[in-house]
Amino acid sequence: MELLRIENLTKIIRNRKILDKISLSVNAGEIVGFLGPNGAGKTTTIKLILGLFHITEGSISICGHDVVTDFENAMKYVGGIVENPDLYKRMTGRENLEYFASMHEGVDKKNIDDIVELVKMSERIDHKVKTYSLGMCQRIGIAQALLHNPRLLVLDEPTNGLDPLGIKELRDMLKYLSKEAGVGVFISSHLLSEMELMCDRIYIIDNGVIIGEKRINQEEETVDEILYEYTFITDNNEKTMEILNKRNINYETANGGIKAVMNRSDIPGIIEKLVHEGIGIYAVNQKHQSLEQDFLSITTGSKTQIR
Repeated sequence: MELLRIENLTKIIRNRKILDKISLSVNAGEIVGFLGPNGAGKTTTIKLILGLFHITEGSISICGHDVVTDFENAMKYVGGIVENPDLYKRMTGRENLEYFASMHEGVDKKNIDDIVELVKMSERIDHKVKTYSLGMCQRIGIAQALLHNPRLLVLDEPTNGLDPLGIKELRDMLKYLSKEAGVGVFISSHLLSEMELMCDRIYIIDNGVIIGEKRINQEEETVDEILYEYTFITDNNEKTMEILNKRNINYETANGGIKAVMNRSDIPGIIEKLVHEGIGIYAVNQKHQSLEQDFLSITTGSKTQIR
């Protein structure tokens, strides 16, 4: 079931186009990552999803409800954190959650206790928030977002302030929510390795445009959809580079060969062209492309779209 659909979303602020016709989706039971450099448009997108900004063009729907024309019903199905959680420092964690729970129908003490246990804050929940670390505040913020049992959870950099154990606990919690409770999770982060461990799919955004999508669970991919790094070792590097350049494939010289990132399906055509041009091929070595390599190559000008 599709929980979030964004279509041709555009946001203009002070005559500057922050987002340019982006489209994406999140399904039930799925963790979808949102990667991009600082200023790429990640937080703006999340604020638009949560109704904190007005949409310039395009549409956002949550569980079939448009966030503009059916705002109240759309917001019933989503919980979120934008940047750092906004908590009352002089109140305890429990008092904060009780206050936010009063804004939703049907949230009782047991619901709060269950969520506190889920985010592993039981031992400190009755301490004042001003004594919490940033990581503890993040956990309370996630607990707040979960109070009304949303179908969709939207998180902006939730790993900020968490130590390695806290990040693992967050990952385990989000995986539990998605796989066991069917919650859809849309999460932005700059921690590439963590996103690779956590997410089912990842969108890459740069300068307000979605320039790539990668499915992390490769059991569901065909080999032709996966990006690989290939090293071509031939007797004519200059001609090899010309052939790659004509196919809009970025490359670099490395250890006497030519290194390039592409889909596996591109290889037969390139080899055929090399042979046709009379270029001797000594080796074509394949290396799987990591998420970090994908991210760096695509945000620094790769013309090959990630799938």
